[in-house]
Amino acid sequence: MTFVQPFTYQALPMRVVFGAGSVASLPAEIERLGYERALILCGPEQEATGRRIADALGARAAGVLARARMHVPLEVADLARDRARELGADCCVAVGGGSAIGLGKAVALAHGLPVLAVPTTYAGSEMTPIWGLTENGSKRTGRDPRVLPVSVVYDAELTLTLPSALSVTSGINAVAHAVEALYAPDANPIISLMAEEGVRALTRALPALVDDGQDIEARTQAQYGAWLCGACLGSTAMSLHHKLCHSLGGTLDLPHAPTHTVVLPHALAYNQPGAPQAVAALSRALDGAPDPASRLWELAGQLGAPRSLRELGMAEQDIERIVEQVLANPYANPVEVTAPGLTRLLQAAWAGEPPATGS
Repeated sequence: MTFVQPFTYQALPMRVVFGAGSVASLPAEIERLGYERALILCGPEQEATGRRIADALGARAAGVLARARMHVPLEVADLARDRARELGADCCVAVGGGSAIGLGKAVALAHGLPVLAVPTTYAGSEMTPIWGLTENGSKRTGRDPRVLPVSVVYDAELTLTLPSALSVTSGINAVAHAVEALYAPDANPIISLMAEEGVRALTRALPALVDDGQDIEARTQAQYGAWLCGACLGSTAMSLHHKLCHSLGGTLDLPHAPTHTVVLPHALAYNQPGAPQAVAALSRALDGAPDPASRLWELAGQLGAPRSLRELGMAEQDIERIVEQVLANPYANPVEVTAPGLTRLLQAAWAGEPPATGS
């Protein structure tokens, strides 16, 4: 029998409506919550979906703003805040991935408007009280319960048009949330169960939906995994992986999900020697793989995902700058983060080499 150590678990106040076709319940959700005018937030690529949702809401739709961008630039957040005020919106419906939902959070933070989330990727931002804003090439993040969506509607039918490449990187981005939750300083057995199940669900669903993007069962399983992984991120502290990705994204404007996809195996390999329980859980989730970091790197390659920061547009000379940024304001981590170790990690990630265990 394994002794369970004392722990603290804080459940996040949130309602989830899950299942194919569930977006039809969105008007009833808004009515149930007592809101009258919803501003629909989405990115340009999701504008058609955003307008369909606005049409379904009828008089409860205040308008559509299709200006969401990755890393939530401050000027876009200000635009959304001003538009919400001009239209008299009393809530926002964020439709899309992390960019759209992140924009909704920015409006909630600055203007106090509640957010309902309709995720169309596997990013998981909808399950967290974490916000991020980018200004002058620097990304700031924080936690605030005001930005947590009051309701999340998961409808796998809305993900059927998600391209294979984006499905894969978005899914591995979600896996990263669960990986770090397993060795977070405030980890607990409840979140660890969710993390292991989330990794298992996503890594089994992704190959199936790459084979057939219209496989609604695989899409539903991927959304289930993303929900679990996102909840892990919302309940525990972030570590080296997320710090690296925040620096790479905010400073170099690298694409969010592909950056997470490239960095994850390397950050995990760096931390595996100091996180044996996390390694054991990931091994179980990955069908007994003895080296989870290497297995995730291999899986990314099998699914056609990027495996080097160089192909995402990073210059080799940027490595030193990112190392300095990470070390200047480090996140809690199970293994000491050193300049030489971090430099080796980034050199391997930049070149697309297999991850090397240890710091």
